[in-house]
Amino acid sequence: MPTPLEMQRTFAIVGTGGCGKTSLAEMLLYKAGAVNRLGAVEDGTTSLDYEPEEIRRRGSIQPSCATYLWNKNRHFLLDIPGDGNFTGDMECLLKGVDSVIFVLDAVDGVRPLAKKFWNIVRAAGLPAVMVVNKVDRDRADFQMALDGLAGLNVKPVVLQLPIRQGESFVGVADVLTGKARMFGDNGATAEADIPAALADDISLLRDITVENIAESDEHLMEKYLEEGVLSEDDLKTGLRAGVIKGELTPVLTCSALENKGGEALLTAIEALLPSPLDRPAFTGSNGAERAPDPNAPVACFVFKTLADPFSGQLSLLRVLSGTINGDATLKNSRTEENERLGNLLYILGKSQTPCKEPIGPGAIVAVAKLKSTRTGDTLSDEKAPFALPMPALPPQLITYALAPKEKGEEDKVYAAMQRLLDEDITLRLGRDEESGDILLSGMGQLHIELSVEKAKRRFKVDIVLKTPKVPYRETIRGKCQVQGRHKKQSGGRGQFGDCWIEMEGLPRGSGYVFEDAIVGGVIPRQYIPAIDKGVQEAAGRGFLAGCQVVDFRVKVYDGSYHTVDSSEMAFKVAGSLAFKKAMENLKPVLLEPIVLLTVSVPDESMGDVIGDLSSRRGKVLGSDSQGGSTEIKAHVPMSEVLRYAPDLRSMTGGQGFFTMEFAHYEEAPQPVAEKVMAEHQKNKAAE
Repeated sequence: MPTPLEMQRTFAIVGTGGCGKTSLAEMLLYKAGAVNRLGAVEDGTTSLDYEPEEIRRRGSIQPSCATYLWNKNRHFLLDIPGDGNFTGDMECLLKGVDSVIFVLDAVDGVRPLAKKFWNIVRAAGLPAVMVVNKVDRDRADFQMALDGLAGLNVKPVVLQLPIRQGESFVGVADVLTGKARMFGDNGATAEADIPAALADDISLLRDITVENIAESDEHLMEKYLEEGVLSEDDLKTGLRAGVIKGELTPVLTCSALENKGGEALLTAIEALLPSPLDRPAFTGSNGAERAPDPNAPVACFVFKTLADPFSGQLSLLRVLSGTINGDATLKNSRTEENERLGNLLYILGKSQTPCKEPIGPGAIVAVAKLKSTRTGDTLSDEKAPFALPMPALPPQLITYALAPKEKGEEDKVYAAMQRLLDEDITLRLGRDEESGDILLSGMGQLHIELSVEKAKRRFKVDIVLKTPKVPYRETIRGKCQVQGRHKKQSGGRGQFGDCWIEMEGLPRGSGYVFEDAIVGGVIPRQYIPAIDKGVQEAAGRGFLAGCQVVDFRVKVYDGSYHTVDSSEMAFKVAGSLAFKKAMENLKPVLLEPIVLLTVSVPDESMGDVIGDLSSRRGKVLGSDSQGGSTEIKAHVPMSEVLRYAPDLRSMTGGQGFFTMEFAHYEEAPQPVAEKVMAEHQKNKAAE
């Protein structure tokens, strides 16, 4: 029997790295009977972390899907990684769900990165339930985690308090019913009286909770003011309505590792989170709206592409509207091509189960071997086209050069990395026009390293990761006039080109300017562009350290030619010679790129981080402290923050994160310039 849509739930599990999201998902799947044993991240046995790289590093590096039945109703969950290296596509992933389970760590509380994730969830307009996990740990502090919610601008509705005996997490006190649930074997619970030590807290919390629920609904508020109480049904109805509107955020507690609290969370998901029918209509790229109606024309959004050992790749679809089955043919709104879906598959980690019934809005299914469909595409009914806009992705933070271990295998390396781009839309692949290097850009050092590791394993190609390239530039100051003369005679037709140029430096950011000031035909018109080309090619090769020369003007004002021996090639060489001579006269300088670094850290780490930025030649522009975390903005030379991520992690106990964008170029200090020039000479000698 298909699940009635009003009982179906589709949610993502979101939280920072290490807060226990995958363990929590494992507990839900085990409790619901979707898996028959409780896997552990530490042992590499969870059903959702199955890639070898995830098992080795004991943490998620890609999102995972699962489906389970609870009270015979089908629910879909999406486990999103919490490490900033692997969350660049979070906004795209959240388009696949209707709500969020937001996980906090009872030991660390609300980390700076949690605020960033919460803002993304809120911007997506998704209702959420908060879960404070790891309350079994020695240093767990439920109240501290709760206090941290003030920094998230949340109206929390605390539904449970943890009950501890000594060092053990033994049960939960239910705020609304005034009863305790004590844990037995395998996470089972038995009703009991609330311990006397918690009775006053529960009573106070219940009053606050009832008031918060009443305030979220006008009708309930009137009833509460008149009668002074609300019935259990009123509270349940009012709470769910407040959650769906995004005005109330319930808070529950658990220990996923000990399999404690899973049943209450499964019940809360079904009772409080929205069904696909509760969400507002989707707005398309052209402003058109599509309601999540099973009888509307079909539209599906591809929110992720995963590698599959059998079919090559799997496209994960969320049904936005309409009802589909395996023989559907839909149109891709980006390519305008038709795609036949073939078999629809339910996913649980790497396991796949054929989906035998037609599915409607909110369902997540996988489809294999789509011809030209990629992440972010919308597939819809040909007669009623619809396209959900793809969210903007954050800029990549770091670029590495890649090379094959064996020379001559560059194309093999490029092709292997290209295949990874299909499943990871936060990677960028390109080539350096100056050096010919293959460049891979990503969200951090770990992101790049694990992507390369994955490519090596899957495509059997040996890849060497080279130090990130810093795009230094060269420029000039002052002005000079020089002659570039190229004359060659070696029997037969010779080569002759002669030009006089004036070359001067321009303000930073002006680029390159070429001026033709030839009069009287001393150089024929057809040769002038060749001089320009010769100058530009020489500028591209650099003078000091092989870096492109920028921000200068060249004026060609005199010269001579030979009616037989002159050619475009000869004048191109003459332009190049004139440029080199001018560079010798003008004392060029090296420019280094400066980035704008925005770092978010816990307040207590601020001093260490600012001191560290100063030691990297950074100029702090300002800082802003709010709710226990500080955001610092600084201009820092790019060369000093190429490997910033691990340093920031160790300074902040893994709680800091940063973004980086190019700001401008500045003249490099003499020691830096000398080091770059020496490196260039060494590489030239090696070649």
